[in-house]
Amino acid sequence: MTTANWRPESLAAQALGWIDAKTGAVSPPIHMSSTFLRDPDNQYRTGHIYIRDDNPAFEQVEALLTKLEGGASALVFASGMAAVTSVFLAHKPGDHVLVAEHVYYGVRKWLNGFAKPWGLAVDYVDMSNLDAVKRAFRPGQTKLIWTETPANPVWTITDLAAIASIAHASGAKVAVDSTVATPVFCKPIALGVDIVMHSATKFLNGHSDICAGALITRQEDEMWERLWTIRTQLGSIIGSMEAWLLLRGMRSLFPRVQWAARSAQQLAEKLQAHPFVASVLYPGLADFPGHAIAARQMTGGFGAMLSIRVKGGETGAIRSAAHVNLWKRATSLGGTESLIEHRASIEGDASTTPKDLLRLSVGLEDAADLYDDLAAALDTGHRN
Repeated sequence: MTTANWRPESLAAQALGWIDAKTGAVSPPIHMSSTFLRDPDNQYRTGHIYIRDDNPAFEQVEALLTKLEGGASALVFASGMAAVTSVFLAHKPGDHVLVAEHVYYGVRKWLNGFAKPWGLAVDYVDMSNLDAVKRAFRPGQTKLIWTETPANPVWTITDLAAIASIAHASGAKVAVDSTVATPVFCKPIALGVDIVMHSATKFLNGHSDICAGALITRQEDEMWERLWTIRTQLGSIIGSMEAWLLLRGMRSLFPRVQWAARSAQQLAEKLQAHPFVASVLYPGLADFPGHAIAARQMTGGFGAMLSIRVKGGETGAIRSAAHVNLWKRATSLGGTESLIEHRASIEGDASTTPKDLLRLSVGLEDAADLYDDLAAALDTGHRN
């Protein structure tokens, strides 16, 4: 049985089955060198010249990402935002992009503060309204649709196949932030998406100990060449140790994310009945808007992120979060530890997030313990 026949779980666990040729090590070496030897005849037959141009530390993690997403190639970056902004910077001033109205707040902040003044035309649109997406297209000018599904922090769902069909009919590309879905639950490229982005800091790494981003492409075309050039020339590369840690984390991706998603489903169902929870936002709930689409394009689970809207408004939410013990009050997501955060506070005055919302990143603790801790915090926060 060759690696070509291995299922994704096996490919991830063994990092494509690579063994170090010199030592037989099953864990890859860490390449720390910033520069590489030129041959006596002035050639670089190893393919490596300088760490900013190319680095052997990237090769295995990029190859694994490419395989897991079913793409043609992958690039890793210094952060998720470095990956995101590179996609927009690959366009020209005057180009028009459509962006999901529910998108990570850092993306919106950068688009409004940098991309628009730089000359990119940006419109935000409800990606669940396909007619609105079609109406927002500018013939000959719209070059990209950027969406996120499930979308942080309200977890709205985009029908990726439908959006890809609309974009391609008009000559545009589709890029999706698939950080929450991960390759475990969704394969956007198989649905027609051109570029998949991950904030690799989150579930891909899974240990809250690096900052990284990644792009995976459906085809190696002119835009992909521009993205490689942007990464090289702007220097938005991750270090060799971070690349090694990212690969280390990806080897346990499937069991980690599957466990956390099962816990998230259980928590979502139980929290619906809690007297101090106004509503639960989670794609795995049958009455959640977009559930049917999520069930069609996500396989095996709905992710490990959910949010609750707390009775008592902003005050009730913040007071409840103050009393957790097992949950940790911290930003970010996707680690082994479960995190709780009042999102509107971190996003600031321009936030579109409801002020009564608490975002939950479910980790690897026991689901019953997580529920008991949060339920007790909600009770204490509303009775004190």
